[in-house]
Amino acid sequence: MKKFLSLALALCMILSLCACGGSDAKGGDGYRVAMITDYGDITDQSFNQTTYEACKAFCEANGLDFSYFKPTGDSTAERVAMIEKAVDDGYNVIVMPGYAFGGAIVEASESYPNVKFVALDVAAGDILEAGVAAKGESYDYNPANWNLKDYYYSDNVYSAIYQEELSGYMAGYTTVKLGYTKLGFLGGMAVPAVMRFGYGFVQGVDAASAELGITTEMKYAYGNQFYGDADITAAMDTWYADGTEVVFACGGGIFTSAGEAAQKVGGKVIGVDVDQAAIIDGKFGAGMTVTSAMKGLYPTTYDTLTDIIKNGNWDKYKGQITTLGLVSGDDPTLNYVQIPMDTTQWADGFTQDDYKALVKSMYDGSVKVSNDLSAEPATTAVTVEWLGNLK
Repeated sequence: MKKFLSLALALCMILSLCACGGSDAKGGDGYRVAMITDYGDITDQSFNQTTYEACKAFCEANGLDFSYFKPTGDSTAERVAMIEKAVDDGYNVIVMPGYAFGGAIVEASESYPNVKFVALDVAAGDILEAGVAAKGESYDYNPANWNLKDYYYSDNVYSAIYQEELSGYMAGYTTVKLGYTKLGFLGGMAVPAVMRFGYGFVQGVDAASAELGITTEMKYAYGNQFYGDADITAAMDTWYADGTEVVFACGGGIFTSAGEAAQKVGGKVIGVDVDQAAIIDGKFGAGMTVTSAMKGLYPTTYDTLTDIIKNGNWDKYKGQITTLGLVSGDDPTLNYVQIPMDTTQWADGFTQDDYKALVKSMYDGSVKVSNDLSAEPATTAVTVEWLGNLK
């Protein structure tokens, strides 16, 4: 009798575990979602905050446990430590925003094959560079020359990347059409996502300048870091003093240096990744932000979690690195790359209807934007001063 009861109890436990849902259960049963920050805060009004808010909203709407973990240092080891902590705490869907997670994916994906990793903006090159380094091999930064899946456990990883060159183009084109002729691009670091923003920006400025029959000027540089400081602010002071009217500040917190310099002379700034008008204007003065070159981080996160968890469609995502861009030629707000409809400083020179027409032309292929990073974009109507790294 005791043996029978023991067997019955064991069977009940197995059935109970099954009822909680396996890793591919639909509806959310058995899932707990964690987000790991890249090292920044969830109040950065950029990548971390947008991803956090999307994860939190999804989990609250679906009755799922959610928490976030912030690494204690800016390194792969610290990010992996937070992944380990999240898994130890019972979280089995890990959301990771930003290219810096390439190394963490290489290390953690194999260690936790039953955990689902959802990465935002982690490209093949980011994973491959980390994987090749882990094996002590040399790397030429051309993913086409390598078998990426030799370097990480791909069956439990999905990453969404963006066509940043498209929103960079929109921002550059719009800015010139609004009457600005002396511009600057201040990138964080010369990583692919930032370069795509920048090269798209150059192409948009060039196209609008050609259409208007004018010649514009641009200073182009990287701060070699994703935060502002006194040295970069001093460089921006020089740019604005030299006549620069608008700086596209592209790379995490580096916008603070552009904003501090612009504030002194009534200059303008272009935001990045999300609609940064609230934070830039709130910190440095109303009306400073001309527009923002945006990625759809919030809908990417929310929609992906919905399809993976609620709809049970993980097989559609695993092992994929999907490039997101334009999905509508008629409604710009549906696209994964765009500029904001509400806060862009529209004027007679460029209206919302003009923007919609531009998006339609980009969507149908009439306007083409190159994503080639092997050489600086050729230009005909904008003179670019390529300054390299400021630090």
